[in-house]
Amino acid sequence: MTGPATRAPRRAYAVWAVGLVAYAVAIFHRASLGVAGVEAQERFSAGASAISLFLVLQLAVYAGMQVPVGVALDRFGSRRMIVAGALTMAVGQLVLALAGDVPTAVLARVLVGAGDAMTFISVLRLVPLWFPGRTVPVITQLTGLLGQIGQIVAAYPLVALLHSAGWTPTFLGAAAVGVLVGVLVLVSLTDAPPGVEVSAPTGLAEVRSNLVATWREPGTRIGLFTHLVTQFSGTVFALLWGFPFLTVGQGMSAGGAATLLSLLVVVGMGFAPVLGQLVGRWPLRRSDLVFGILAATVTVWTVVLLWPGRAPLWLLVVLVLVLSTNGPGSMIGFDFARTENPVERTGSATGVVNVGGFVASLLTVLAIGVVLDAMTPGSSTDYSLDAFRAAFAVQYVFWAIGLVGVLTHRRQLRARLARDGVVLAPLVVAARARLRGTSAYARTTDQD
Repeated sequence: MTGPATRAPRRAYAVWAVGLVAYAVAIFHRASLGVAGVEAQERFSAGASAISLFLVLQLAVYAGMQVPVGVALDRFGSRRMIVAGALTMAVGQLVLALAGDVPTAVLARVLVGAGDAMTFISVLRLVPLWFPGRTVPVITQLTGLLGQIGQIVAAYPLVALLHSAGWTPTFLGAAAVGVLVGVLVLVSLTDAPPGVEVSAPTGLAEVRSNLVATWREPGTRIGLFTHLVTQFSGTVFALLWGFPFLTVGQGMSAGGAATLLSLLVVVGMGFAPVLGQLVGRWPLRRSDLVFGILAATVTVWTVVLLWPGRAPLWLLVVLVLVLSTNGPGSMIGFDFARTENPVERTGSATGVVNVGGFVASLLTVLAIGVVLDAMTPGSSTDYSLDAFRAAFAVQYVFWAIGLVGVLTHRRQLRARLARDGVVLAPLVVAARARLRGTSAYARTTDQD
């Protein structure tokens, strides 16, 4: 790769804004069926389990496509992949608008999941090409943060339109939004600044070689396990099981539970840029930030699950505040992939990383449901607090897997850096050196 001598900040922010719009619309498509769950049950004469299947399949498709999409991203670039994703999601929403049965609706959500899979990592690939290195962690965090605007649009304007205009016009409108975004990206987004050339794999053998090299890189693997260990708990809580845990298990009102879930999103939005600044300022200590987020998450969950009887409100608020760090924490995984792989492999590396959290989230969603059903007689949904405790305890399995993965691959990464002459001082020494304005490292400031 050859880079430009200077950057063009205004153009960089304009390009990023277009990609951010595309990502926010992808989040809108992703969340659109979730806020229309009751109407979907009525339209398709389906039970809650069938509607849950839509979500499970959508997440499975999203996770399963990350690696092939990452390989395609390195080959075709962000612009083409974002356009393809926008149009695929538009087709999915069109099919859903006209669907009258469950199989057709499932096909629609599979298409939405496939298009969604093409969008986020394609937008992330733009960031290191357009922005200076120290700002990349902050812009990456802001991408994940501001993209959640799409969920707000799904929760309010889409629901209002659904109630006033009905099912078919609402999802036809969603399809039209997808087409408009595709056109916007096609005419106004550029993969890289003028003068920057990114080599792309030219054949199947080179694609295979790049993918193997991506996986062999310990920075990619520590990114995957970082994404896994930090993301899934907050995602599962916000996506599906947090609301019933708070209302059925902890006895909160629906309004109180909704307030806590909103707090999770709002606090996460405030924490994301702070974490981005910390990663940019302490790039050699990213894994320490991961361990801190993991320790806080495991500790507060342990207290909640062991609390005799229902947990007090203040403890549930603390739980939500800690879970709000999970989403921003998972973004550190992409920073590992960025700094440890050459730019021509960032697509596949980012795709590999993105698999971790979503696979763990999907498996945790399913495992919690299995445990709840196993501990609840018949087909009742009146789950006991003990059933919730046992169900949420499955998280410890995935925390353990993620922790072992991060520790293992951090050791491998640091061994390779040591061979390259990069020596990390103990954390206390590094902190003191930072306060004195000196360096406690041998060479680099953009590794771990």
